[in-house]
Amino acid sequence: MKRPKRRTGGIALLTLGLALAAGCSTAGTGTGVKTGQNGTSADEKKPLRIQMFAGLYNDVPDMNNAYWAEWQKRTNSRLEIEWVPAGDLNTKLDLVLASGDLPEVLAVPDFKRPTLISAIKNGAFWDLTPFLGDFSQYPNLKNNTVKDAFKYRTVGGKIYSLPGSRSRIDIGIKIRKDWLDKLNIPVPTTLDEYEAALKKIVEGDPDGNGKKDTLGLIGNGVIVNDGDAAFAAAFGSLEPTYNAEGGLIYTNLTPQYTETVAWFRKLYEQGLLAKEFAVMKRTQAEELYKTGRAASYARSIWWDKEWENEIEKAGQKDPKIVNLTLKGPKGYAIDLAIGGGGGFLISKKVPEAKVKQLLDYFELTASREISDFSYYGIPDVHYKTVDGQKVLTEQGVKEVNTTSKGVGVLAYEKWGKVISASGNKAYNDAKIKEVEKYDEIGQVDPFRYLVSDSWINVWSKYENEWRANVTKAIVGQISMDEYRSYVDKINNLPETKQAYKEFAEHYKSFK
Repeated sequence: MKRPKRRTGGIALLTLGLALAAGCSTAGTGTGVKTGQNGTSADEKKPLRIQMFAGLYNDVPDMNNAYWAEWQKRTNSRLEIEWVPAGDLNTKLDLVLASGDLPEVLAVPDFKRPTLISAIKNGAFWDLTPFLGDFSQYPNLKNNTVKDAFKYRTVGGKIYSLPGSRSRIDIGIKIRKDWLDKLNIPVPTTLDEYEAALKKIVEGDPDGNGKKDTLGLIGNGVIVNDGDAAFAAAFGSLEPTYNAEGGLIYTNLTPQYTETVAWFRKLYEQGLLAKEFAVMKRTQAEELYKTGRAASYARSIWWDKEWENEIEKAGQKDPKIVNLTLKGPKGYAIDLAIGGGGGFLISKKVPEAKVKQLLDYFELTASREISDFSYYGIPDVHYKTVDGQKVLTEQGVKEVNTTSKGVGVLAYEKWGKVISASGNKAYNDAKIKEVEKYDEIGQVDPFRYLVSDSWINVWSKYENEWRANVTKAIVGQISMDEYRSYVDKINNLPETKQAYKEFAEHYKSFK
Protein backbone atom coordinates (compact mmCIF):
# COMPACT_ATOMS: atom_id res chain seq x y z
CA MET A 1 0.00 0.00 0.00
CA LYS A 2 1.29 3.45 -0.82
CA ARG A 3 1.12 5.83 1.96
CA PRO A 4 0.00 9.35 3.03
CA LYS A 5 2.00 14.49 4.76
CA ARG A 6 0.99 16.73 7.28
CA ARG A 7 0.82 20.42 6.72
CA THR A 8 1.77 23.12 9.09
CA GLY A 9 0.45 26.62 9.29
CA GLY A 10 1.77 30.13 9.41
CA ILE A 11 1.84 32.70 12.18
CA ALA A 12 0.18 36.05 11.53
CA LEU A 13 -3.55 35.98 12.21
CA LEU A 14 -6.34 37.44 10.13
CA THR A 15 -9.93 36.27 10.24
CA LEU A 16 -12.95 37.59 8.50
CA GLY A 17 -16.52 36.64 9.31
CA LEU A 18 -19.00 36.95 6.49
CA ALA A 19 -22.69 36.08 6.45
CA LEU A 20 -25.42 35.87 3.87
CA ALA A 21 -29.10 35.25 4.34
CA ALA A 22 -30.02 33.09 1.37
CA GLY A 23 -33.53 32.73 0.02
CA CYS A 24 -35.58 29.59 0.55
CA SER A 25 -35.02 27.90 -2.81
CA THR A 26 -34.87 24.25 -3.75
CA ALA A 27 -31.61 22.38 -3.54
CA GLY A 28 -32.74 20.38 -6.51
CA THR A 29 -33.13 23.31 -8.88
CA GLY A 30 -31.08 22.52 -11.93
CA THR A 31 -29.56 19.42 -10.29
CA GLY A 32 -32.37 17.12 -9.22
CA VAL A 33 -30.55 16.65 -5.90
CA LYS A 34 -32.37 16.06 -2.65
CA THR A 35 -31.09 16.11 0.88
CA GLY A 36 -29.94 12.82 2.34
CA GLN A 37 -31.02 11.16 5.55
CA ASN A 38 -34.36 12.83 6.14
CA GLY A 39 -35.50 12.34 2.55
CA THR A 40 -37.11 15.75 2.43
CA SER A 41 -36.62 17.92 -0.64
CA ALA A 42 -35.00 21.26 0.08
CA ASP A 43 -37.99 23.33 -1.01
CA GLU A 44 -39.92 21.97 1.98
CA LYS A 45 -37.38 23.23 4.49
CA LYS A 46 -35.99 26.57 5.58
CA PRO A 47 -32.37 27.30 4.73
CA LEU A 48 -29.98 25.65 7.16
CA ARG A 49 -27.84 28.21 8.97
CA ILE A 50 -24.26 26.94 9.31
CA GLN A 51 -21.46 28.59 11.27
CA MET A 52 -18.16 27.40 9.86
CA PHE A 53 -14.42 27.91 10.29
CA ALA A 54 -12.72 27.49 6.90
CA GLY A 55 -9.51 28.20 5.02
CA LEU A 56 -8.95 31.21 2.77
CA TYR A 57 -6.71 30.41 -0.23
CA ASN A 58 -7.66 33.31 -2.51
CA ASP A 59 -9.04 36.80 -2.06
CA VAL A 60 -11.79 37.17 0.52
CA PRO A 61 -14.98 36.10 -1.28
CA ASP A 62 -18.06 38.25 -1.64
CA MET A 63 -20.74 35.98 -0.24
CA ASN A 64 -23.32 37.87 -2.30
CA ASN A 65 -21.66 37.07 -5.62
CA ALA A 66 -23.20 34.76 -8.21
CA TYR A 67 -21.24 31.67 -7.15
CA TRP A 68 -21.94 31.82 -3.43
CA ALA A 69 -25.56 32.83 -3.87
CA GLU A 70 -26.06 29.80 -6.13
CA TRP A 71 -24.17 27.44 -3.80
CA GLN A 72 -26.43 28.41 -0.91
CA LYS A 73 -29.49 28.19 -3.14
CA ARG A 74 -28.63 24.68 -4.31
CA THR A 75 -27.72 23.46 -0.84
CA ASN A 76 -30.53 25.40 0.82
CA SER A 77 -28.08 26.80 3.33
CA ARG A 78 -27.17 30.11 4.94
CA LEU A 79 -23.42 30.11 5.43
CA GLU A 80 -21.70 32.18 8.09
CA ILE A 81 -18.00 31.64 7.42
CA GLU A 82 -15.00 32.72 9.43
CA TRP A 83 -12.38 32.78 6.66
CA VAL A 84 -8.82 32.21 7.90
CA PRO A 85 -5.84 32.77 5.57
CA ALA A 86 -4.18 29.47 4.68
CA GLY A 87 -0.85 30.37 6.23
CA ASP A 88 -2.52 31.06 9.57
CA LEU A 89 -4.93 28.13 9.63
CA ASN A 90 -3.17 25.86 12.10
CA THR A 91 -2.22 28.71 14.41
CA LYS A 92 -5.80 29.95 14.48
CA LEU A 93 -7.13 26.40 14.80
CA ASP A 94 -4.98 25.80 17.89
CA LEU A 95 -6.26 29.03 19.45
CA VAL A 96 -9.88 28.11 18.75
CA LEU A 97 -9.41 24.63 20.18
CA ALA A 98 -7.70 26.00 23.29
CA SER A 99 -10.49 28.50 23.89
CA GLY A 100 -13.23 25.90 23.60
CA ASP A 101 -15.34 28.49 21.77
CA LEU A 102 -15.98 26.36 18.70
CA PRO A 103 -18.13 27.19 15.68
CA GLU A 104 -20.68 24.59 14.61
CA VAL A 105 -18.37 23.18 11.93
CA LEU A 106 -14.60 23.19 11.69
CA ALA A 107 -13.13 22.71 8.21
CA VAL A 108 -9.54 21.71 9.00
CA PRO A 109 -6.54 21.17 6.69
CA ASP A 110 -5.17 18.24 8.71
CA PHE A 111 -7.58 15.97 10.54
CA LYS A 112 -4.71 14.30 12.43
CA ARG A 113 -3.25 17.47 13.94
CA PRO A 114 -2.26 16.61 17.56
CA THR A 115 -4.18 19.52 19.10
CA LEU A 116 -7.26 18.42 17.19
CA ILE A 117 -6.89 14.80 18.27
CA SER A 118 -6.63 15.97 21.87
CA ALA A 119 -9.82 17.99 21.48
CA ILE A 120 -11.57 14.98 19.96
CA LYS A 121 -10.50 12.77 22.85
CA ASN A 122 -11.72 15.42 25.27
CA GLY A 123 -15.21 15.28 23.78
CA ALA A 124 -15.22 18.51 21.75
CA PHE A 125 -16.77 16.92 18.64
CA TRP A 126 -19.56 14.54 17.76
CA ASP A 127 -18.76 10.89 17.11
CA LEU A 128 -20.40 10.52 13.71
CA THR A 129 -20.19 6.72 13.59
CA PRO A 130 -23.72 5.99 14.88
CA PHE A 131 -25.20 8.68 12.60
CA LEU A 132 -23.50 7.32 9.48
CA GLY A 133 -24.11 3.67 10.31
CA ASP A 134 -23.65 1.53 7.20
CA PHE A 135 -23.92 4.67 5.01
CA SER A 136 -27.10 3.34 3.41
CA GLN A 137 -28.73 6.73 4.03
CA TYR A 138 -25.64 8.56 2.81
CA PRO A 139 -24.87 7.04 -0.60
CA ASN A 140 -22.85 10.03 -1.82
CA LEU A 141 -20.57 9.93 1.23
CA LYS A 142 -20.18 6.20 0.74
CA ASN A 143 -19.71 6.00 -3.02
CA ASN A 144 -18.31 9.35 -4.13
CA THR A 145 -15.41 9.72 -1.70
CA VAL A 146 -11.92 8.27 -2.16
CA LYS A 147 -11.36 4.65 -1.18
CA ASP A 148 -10.82 4.18 2.58
CA ALA A 149 -11.56 7.85 3.27
CA PHE A 150 -13.40 7.00 6.49
CA LYS A 151 -11.06 4.17 7.45
CA TYR A 152 -8.11 6.57 7.46
CA ARG A 153 -9.85 9.16 9.60
CA THR A 154 -10.87 7.03 12.56
CA VAL A 155 -9.80 7.96 16.09
CA GLY A 156 -10.17 5.11 18.55
CA GLY A 157 -12.15 3.24 15.90
CA LYS A 158 -14.71 6.06 15.61
CA ILE A 159 -15.37 8.58 12.83
CA TYR A 160 -15.21 12.22 13.88
CA SER A 161 -14.59 13.96 10.57
CA LEU A 162 -16.01 13.91 7.08
CA PRO A 163 -13.46 14.04 4.25
CA GLY A 164 -12.80 16.97 1.99
CA SER A 165 -12.42 14.78 -1.09
CA ARG A 166 -9.46 15.73 -3.23
CA SER A 167 -7.23 14.08 -5.78
CA ARG A 168 -4.42 11.82 -4.59
CA ILE A 169 -2.34 13.56 -7.24
CA ASP A 170 -2.00 17.09 -5.93
CA ILE A 171 1.43 18.63 -5.35
CA GLY A 172 3.83 19.15 -8.23
CA ILE A 173 7.41 20.43 -8.09
CA LYS A 174 7.13 23.15 -10.70
CA ILE A 175 9.80 24.72 -12.84
CA ARG A 176 9.73 27.33 -15.60
CA LYS A 177 10.02 25.28 -18.79
CA ASP A 178 10.40 28.44 -20.92
CA TRP A 179 13.47 29.38 -18.87
CA LEU A 180 14.94 25.90 -19.29
CA ASP A 181 14.50 26.22 -23.04
CA LYS A 182 15.97 29.73 -23.13
CA LEU A 183 19.10 28.57 -21.30
CA ASN A 184 19.31 25.26 -23.25
CA ILE A 185 18.76 23.19 -20.11
CA PRO A 186 17.08 19.76 -20.52
CA VAL A 187 14.04 19.12 -18.31
CA PRO A 188 15.50 17.63 -15.10
CA THR A 189 14.68 14.00 -14.35
CA THR A 190 16.84 13.52 -11.23
CA LEU A 191 17.58 15.58 -8.13
CA ASP A 192 21.14 16.12 -9.35
CA GLU A 193 19.87 17.45 -12.69
CA TYR A 194 17.36 19.63 -10.87
CA GLU A 195 20.08 21.12 -8.70
CA ALA A 196 22.24 21.80 -11.77
CA ALA A 197 19.30 23.40 -13.59
CA LEU A 198 18.55 25.71 -10.66
CA LYS A 199 22.21 26.75 -10.55
CA LYS A 200 22.22 27.72 -14.23
CA ILE A 201 18.94 29.63 -13.86
CA VAL A 202 20.02 31.53 -10.74
CA GLU A 203 23.38 32.41 -12.28
CA GLY A 204 21.80 33.32 -15.61
CA ASP A 205 19.34 36.02 -16.55
CA PRO A 206 16.25 34.10 -17.72
CA ASP A 207 13.86 37.06 -17.40
CA GLY A 208 16.21 39.27 -19.42
CA ASN A 209 16.22 42.19 -17.01
CA GLY A 210 20.00 42.43 -17.00
CA LYS A 211 20.29 41.36 -13.35
CA LYS A 212 21.12 38.13 -11.58
CA ASP A 213 18.12 38.40 -9.30
CA THR A 214 16.14 35.27 -10.17
CA LEU A 215 15.34 33.01 -7.21
CA GLY A 216 15.71 29.25 -7.44
CA LEU A 217 13.44 27.17 -5.19
CA ILE A 218 10.96 29.06 -3.05
CA GLY A 219 8.37 28.04 -0.49
CA ASN A 220 7.28 28.62 3.08
CA GLY A 221 6.91 26.75 6.32
CA VAL A 222 9.38 24.18 7.68
CA ILE A 223 11.44 24.20 4.50
CA VAL A 224 9.27 24.65 1.42
CA ASN A 225 6.03 23.39 3.04
CA ASP A 226 3.91 21.75 0.32
CA GLY A 227 7.10 20.39 -1.24
CA ASP A 228 8.70 19.05 1.95
CA ALA A 229 7.21 15.57 1.69
CA ALA A 230 7.76 15.40 -2.08
CA PHE A 231 11.50 16.05 -1.81
CA ALA A 232 11.70 13.83 1.27
CA ALA A 233 10.09 10.98 -0.69
CA ALA A 234 13.08 11.03 -3.06
CA PHE A 235 15.29 10.15 -0.09
CA GLY A 236 13.00 7.34 1.11
CA SER A 237 11.52 9.31 4.01
CA LEU A 238 7.95 8.17 3.35
CA GLU A 239 8.88 4.47 3.58
CA PRO A 240 7.98 3.03 7.00
CA THR A 241 11.14 3.09 9.10
CA TYR A 242 11.45 1.16 12.37
CA ASN A 243 13.72 1.56 15.38
CA ALA A 244 15.50 -1.26 17.22
CA GLU A 245 12.39 -1.91 19.36
CA GLY A 246 10.13 -2.29 16.32
CA GLY A 247 8.57 1.14 16.71
CA LEU A 248 7.58 3.17 13.64
CA ILE A 249 9.70 6.34 13.51
CA TYR A 250 7.96 9.61 12.72
CA THR A 251 8.75 10.70 9.15
CA ASN A 252 10.54 13.95 10.04
CA LEU A 253 12.82 12.16 12.49
CA THR A 254 14.01 9.33 10.23
CA PRO A 255 17.60 9.16 8.96
CA GLN A 256 16.20 9.65 5.43
CA TYR A 257 14.60 12.94 6.38
CA THR A 258 17.90 14.07 7.87
CA GLU A 259 19.44 13.31 4.45
CA THR A 260 16.77 15.58 2.97
CA VAL A 261 17.73 18.38 5.37
CA ALA A 262 21.39 17.94 4.36
CA TRP A 263 20.41 18.24 0.69
CA PHE A 264 18.50 21.46 1.35
CA ARG A 265 21.57 22.73 3.21
CA LYS A 266 23.60 22.14 0.04
CA LEU A 267 21.03 24.05 -2.03
CA TYR A 268 21.12 26.92 0.45
CA GLU A 269 24.93 27.09 0.40
CA GLN A 270 24.79 27.53 -3.38
CA GLY A 271 22.11 30.20 -3.23
CA LEU A 272 19.53 27.91 -4.86
CA LEU A 273 17.08 27.88 -1.95
CA ALA A 274 15.57 31.27 -1.18
CA LYS A 275 17.25 32.82 1.85
CA GLU A 276 13.87 33.78 3.30
CA PHE A 277 12.46 30.22 3.12
CA ALA A 278 11.96 29.89 6.87
CA VAL A 279 9.97 33.11 7.32
CA MET A 280 8.28 33.43 3.94
CA LYS A 281 4.49 33.33 4.00
CA ARG A 282 2.51 31.37 1.45
CA THR A 283 1.04 34.55 -0.02
CA GLN A 284 4.54 35.95 -0.46
CA ALA A 285 5.83 32.80 -2.15
CA GLU A 286 2.84 32.70 -4.45
CA GLU A 287 3.28 36.35 -5.40
CA LEU A 288 6.96 35.80 -6.20
CA TYR A 289 6.07 32.94 -8.53
CA LYS A 290 3.14 34.71 -10.18
CA THR A 291 5.31 37.73 -10.96
CA GLY A 292 8.09 35.67 -12.54
CA ARG A 293 10.69 36.09 -9.82
CA ALA A 294 11.39 32.41 -9.13
CA ALA A 295 12.20 29.24 -11.06
CA SER A 296 10.68 26.51 -8.90
CA TYR A 297 7.84 26.13 -6.42
CA ALA A 298 5.87 23.14 -5.11
CA ARG A 299 2.09 23.60 -5.04
CA SER A 300 -1.08 22.00 -6.43
CA ILE A 301 -0.81 21.27 -10.14
CA TRP A 302 -4.09 22.95 -11.08
CA TRP A 303 -2.53 26.39 -10.45
CA ASP A 304 -0.30 26.16 -13.53
CA LYS A 305 -2.49 27.80 -16.16
CA GLU A 306 -3.66 30.59 -13.85
CA TRP A 307 -0.09 31.35 -12.83
CA GLU A 308 1.12 31.30 -16.42
CA ASN A 309 -1.51 33.91 -17.18
CA GLU A 310 -0.39 36.01 -14.21
CA ILE A 311 3.28 35.77 -15.19
CA GLU A 312 2.40 36.94 -18.68
CA LYS A 313 0.48 39.88 -17.23
CA ALA A 314 3.63 40.73 -15.28
CA GLY A 315 5.44 41.21 -18.58
CA GLN A 316 7.13 37.87 -19.33
CA LYS A 317 6.21 36.46 -22.72
CA ASP A 318 4.89 32.90 -23.20
CA PRO A 319 5.67 31.46 -19.74
CA LYS A 320 5.31 27.71 -19.40
CA ILE A 321 5.21 25.73 -16.14
CA VAL A 322 5.90 22.00 -15.95
CA ASN A 323 5.72 19.63 -13.00
CA LEU A 324 8.79 17.45 -12.67
CA THR A 325 9.23 13.72 -12.15
CA LEU A 326 12.50 13.67 -10.22
CA LYS A 327 14.31 10.47 -9.24
CA GLY A 328 16.25 10.64 -6.01
CA PRO A 329 18.56 8.22 -4.20
CA LYS A 330 15.68 6.14 -2.83
CA GLY A 331 12.53 7.04 -4.76
CA TYR A 332 10.70 9.69 -6.70
CA ALA A 333 10.03 13.20 -5.42
CA ILE A 334 6.28 12.69 -5.54
CA ASP A 335 4.02 13.03 -2.51
CA LEU A 336 0.53 11.58 -2.84
CA ALA A 337 -2.41 12.68 -0.74
CA ILE A 338 -4.99 10.31 0.74
CA GLY A 339 -7.74 11.89 -1.33
CA GLY A 340 -8.46 14.58 1.21
CA GLY A 341 -6.22 15.25 4.19
CA GLY A 342 -8.60 17.81 5.57
CA GLY A 343 -11.98 17.27 7.07
CA PHE A 344 -15.19 18.64 8.57
CA LEU A 345 -15.90 18.18 12.28
CA ILE A 346 -19.11 19.05 14.09
CA SER A 347 -18.90 20.67 17.52
CA LYS A 348 -20.48 18.76 20.38
CA LYS A 349 -22.31 21.99 21.22
CA VAL A 350 -24.53 21.40 18.17
CA PRO A 351 -27.85 19.71 19.09
CA GLU A 352 -28.28 16.15 17.85
CA ALA A 353 -31.14 17.11 15.54
CA LYS A 354 -28.96 19.68 13.81
CA VAL A 355 -26.11 17.17 13.45
CA LYS A 356 -28.42 15.18 11.18
CA GLN A 357 -29.24 18.29 9.19
CA LEU A 358 -25.55 19.07 8.79
CA LEU A 359 -24.88 15.53 7.62
CA ASP A 360 -27.64 15.98 5.04
CA TYR A 361 -25.89 19.14 3.87
CA PHE A 362 -22.56 17.34 3.53
CA GLU A 363 -24.21 14.37 1.82
CA LEU A 364 -25.58 16.80 -0.75
CA THR A 365 -22.17 18.44 -1.25
CA ALA A 366 -20.71 15.01 -2.05
CA SER A 367 -23.08 14.63 -5.02
CA ARG A 368 -21.68 14.73 -8.56
CA GLU A 369 -23.93 17.68 -9.38
CA ILE A 370 -22.80 19.91 -6.53
CA SER A 371 -19.18 18.87 -7.03
CA ASP A 372 -19.33 19.77 -10.71
CA PHE A 373 -20.77 23.14 -9.72
CA SER A 374 -17.92 23.66 -7.22
CA TYR A 375 -15.37 23.23 -10.00
CA TYR A 376 -17.09 25.26 -12.72
CA GLY A 377 -19.99 27.31 -11.36
CA ILE A 378 -22.93 28.47 -13.47
CA PRO A 379 -23.03 27.89 -17.24
CA ASP A 380 -22.48 31.06 -19.32
CA VAL A 381 -21.71 32.99 -16.13
CA HIS A 382 -18.67 31.20 -14.74
CA TYR A 383 -17.77 29.00 -17.71
CA LYS A 384 -18.20 28.40 -21.41
CA THR A 385 -17.93 25.02 -23.09
CA VAL A 386 -15.16 25.00 -25.70
CA ASP A 387 -14.35 21.79 -27.64
CA GLY A 388 -16.15 19.78 -24.99
CA GLN A 389 -14.10 21.35 -22.17
CA LYS A 390 -15.57 23.69 -19.58
CA VAL A 391 -13.40 26.81 -19.52
CA LEU A 392 -13.82 29.48 -16.86
CA THR A 393 -14.80 32.98 -17.85
CA GLU A 394 -13.16 36.03 -16.28
CA GLN A 395 -15.89 36.02 -13.65
CA GLY A 396 -15.37 32.30 -13.14
CA VAL A 397 -11.65 32.71 -12.51
CA LYS A 398 -12.46 35.32 -9.87
CA GLU A 399 -15.25 33.44 -8.07
CA VAL A 400 -14.57 29.71 -8.61
CA ASN A 401 -11.32 28.74 -6.90
CA THR A 402 -9.71 26.77 -4.09
CA THR A 403 -11.54 28.74 -1.40
CA SER A 404 -14.91 28.08 -3.00
CA LYS A 405 -14.30 24.32 -2.72
CA GLY A 406 -13.70 24.43 1.01
CA VAL A 407 -17.21 24.23 2.45
CA GLY A 408 -18.30 20.83 1.15
CA VAL A 409 -17.11 17.24 0.95
CA LEU A 410 -17.26 17.05 -2.88
CA ALA A 411 -17.04 13.92 -4.99
CA TYR A 412 -13.63 12.38 -5.64
CA GLU A 413 -12.02 13.31 -8.95
CA LYS A 414 -8.73 11.64 -9.92
CA TRP A 415 -7.58 14.66 -11.91
CA GLY A 416 -9.39 17.22 -9.77
CA LYS A 417 -6.17 18.90 -8.57
CA VAL A 418 -4.50 18.59 -11.98
CA ILE A 419 -6.78 20.08 -14.61
CA SER A 420 -7.31 23.81 -14.77
CA ALA A 421 -10.71 25.32 -15.38
CA SER A 422 -8.80 28.18 -17.02
CA GLY A 423 -7.25 25.87 -19.59
CA ASN A 424 -8.72 24.39 -22.75
CA LYS A 425 -8.98 20.67 -23.48
CA ALA A 426 -5.60 20.46 -25.20
CA TYR A 427 -3.91 22.18 -22.26
CA ASN A 428 -5.50 19.87 -19.68
CA ASP A 429 -4.88 16.72 -21.70
CA ALA A 430 -1.20 17.67 -21.84
CA LYS A 431 -1.17 18.42 -18.10
CA ILE A 432 -2.67 15.00 -17.30
CA LYS A 433 -0.06 13.31 -19.48
CA GLU A 434 2.65 15.26 -17.66
CA VAL A 435 1.72 13.69 -14.30
CA GLU A 436 -0.16 10.53 -15.29
CA LYS A 437 2.37 8.21 -13.62
CA TYR A 438 2.38 10.04 -10.28
CA ASP A 439 -0.27 7.73 -8.83
CA GLU A 440 1.90 4.69 -9.62
CA ILE A 441 5.34 5.89 -8.52
CA GLY A 442 4.47 8.41 -5.80
CA GLN A 443 4.15 7.66 -2.10
CA VAL A 444 1.90 8.56 0.79
CA ASP A 445 3.23 9.52 4.20
CA PRO A 446 1.75 7.01 6.68
CA PHE A 447 1.71 9.69 9.36
CA ARG A 448 -1.07 11.41 7.48
CA TYR A 449 -3.41 8.90 9.04
CA LEU A 450 -1.63 7.26 11.98
CA VAL A 451 -2.44 8.26 15.55
CA SER A 452 -0.62 7.82 18.84
CA ASP A 453 -1.80 9.19 22.18
CA SER A 454 1.76 9.41 23.44
CA TRP A 455 2.94 11.27 20.35
CA ILE A 456 0.53 14.12 20.92
CA ASN A 457 2.37 14.97 24.14
CA VAL A 458 5.85 14.42 22.69
CA TRP A 459 5.42 16.50 19.57
CA SER A 460 3.67 19.35 21.34
CA LYS A 461 6.87 19.78 23.38
CA TYR A 462 9.40 19.45 20.58
CA GLU A 463 7.83 20.45 17.27
CA ASN A 464 8.74 24.14 17.39
CA GLU A 465 12.25 23.37 18.63
CA TRP A 466 12.69 20.80 15.85
CA ARG A 467 11.55 23.33 13.26
CA ALA A 468 14.08 25.84 14.54
CA ASN A 469 16.87 23.27 14.37
CA VAL A 470 15.97 22.33 10.79
CA THR A 471 16.37 25.98 9.84
CA LYS A 472 19.64 26.27 11.76
CA ALA A 473 21.01 23.16 10.05
CA ILE A 474 20.08 24.39 6.57
CA VAL A 475 21.52 27.89 7.02
CA GLY A 476 24.68 26.60 8.71
CA GLN A 477 24.11 27.83 12.26
CA ILE A 478 24.59 24.27 13.51
CA SER A 479 26.41 21.37 11.86
CA MET A 480 24.62 18.35 10.45
CA ASP A 481 26.22 16.25 13.21
CA GLU A 482 24.67 18.57 15.78
CA TYR A 483 21.31 18.24 14.04
CA ARG A 484 21.63 14.43 14.00
CA SER A 485 22.40 14.44 17.71
CA TYR A 486 19.32 16.52 18.37
CA VAL A 487 17.13 14.10 16.39
CA ASP A 488 18.69 11.15 18.23
CA LYS A 489 17.88 12.83 21.54
CA ILE A 490 14.17 13.04 20.67
CA ASN A 491 14.06 9.53 19.21
CA ASN A 492 15.60 8.01 22.34
CA LEU A 493 13.20 9.56 24.83
CA PRO A 494 11.13 6.85 26.59
CA GLU A 495 7.88 8.64 25.68
CA THR A 496 8.95 8.84 22.03
CA LYS A 497 9.72 5.13 21.92
CA GLN A 498 6.31 4.43 23.43
CA ALA A 499 4.68 6.59 20.75
CA TYR A 500 6.58 4.74 18.03
CA LYS A 501 5.27 1.42 19.36
CA GLU A 502 1.73 2.82 19.21
CA PHE A 503 2.30 4.03 15.64
CA ALA A 504 3.53 0.56 14.65
CA GLU A 505 0.45 -1.10 16.13
CA HIS A 506 -1.88 1.33 14.37
CA TYR A 507 -0.04 0.84 11.08
CA LYS A 508 -0.60 -2.93 11.24
CA SER A 509 -4.35 -2.34 11.07
CA PHE A 510 -3.99 -0.79 7.59
CA LYS A 511 -2.15 -3.74 6.04
